[in-house]
This record gives sequence, structure tokens and C-alpha cells, in this order.
Amino acid sequence: MGAWYTIGLFVGLGVAAGVLAAGVLSSTRAALAGAAVLAAAVAVGAAFLLSDWPEAIGAGVGSLLGALGATPFVRGALRRGGTPVGTALLVALGALVLAALALIPIVGYVEAVVVPALAARLRRRAGQTHAGLRILARD
Repeated sequence: MGAWYTIGLFVGLGVAAGVLAAGVLSSTRAALAGAAVLAAAVAVGAAFLLSDWPEAIGAGVGSLLGALGATPFVRGALRRGGTPVGTALLVALGALVLAALALIPIVGYVEAVVVPALAARLRRRAGQTHAGLRILARD
């Protein structure tokens, strides 16, 4: 395997680290920035220790994308009554699955695109949940 595989692997592991940090730390808006920065610092440091700078950059970008992508899901779960510990455990399991999937060639790159895309879709559909029922409430 070439450098494209190891860069993709570290991108995927960075996405998993960002998702994990967002799940554990994004109970407030200030914690979101902290989660993204912490995940990026840890991912870049670990990738630079294990490999070279292209992998470290990939891990940093992946962790930022993972944190930004997971935050709407975590905040929505907490807003709807989920407990912080339960939400963090479920998101940690999801991050573990993402890390395992990053071992498959090219999947790390796909994770870096799909996780933020799902978050953007969630934000776009946020107000449309019960749009058809609002007309019944006018009586």
C-alpha cells in the first residue's frame, strides 16, 4: 500500500477522534470549539509520532470534520432528553466503528466527506420534522 492508504487511514482515525471528542465534550457551544481543537491536537500529535507530516495533516483535518459533523447529532440528542453519559457512550461506540472502518482502503476519505454531509442534511431538515401537522394546530 502506498502513502494514499496511510493518509486515508489517519484521516479516518481523525474523524473518529473528532466524533469521540464531540460526543464527550459538546454539551455547550464553548465545548464544541474545545472538542474540535482537542481532537485536532491529539490526532495530529499521534499521527506525527507514528508517521510523517502528510498523515498528521490528514488526521487534523479529519478530526475537525468529525467534530463538526458529530456536534449536531450530539446536541440534538441532548436537547431531546438524552443523558450526557448515555449519549457519550453511544457516540463513543460510533467512533469505534468509524475507526475500525478506516482500516479499509479509501473509507477514511469517505468518512471525512459523509460525516459533515449528514450533519448538513440534519441542519437543513431541522425545521421540517412536523411541518404537515402545523396546519392542524391553527384551530
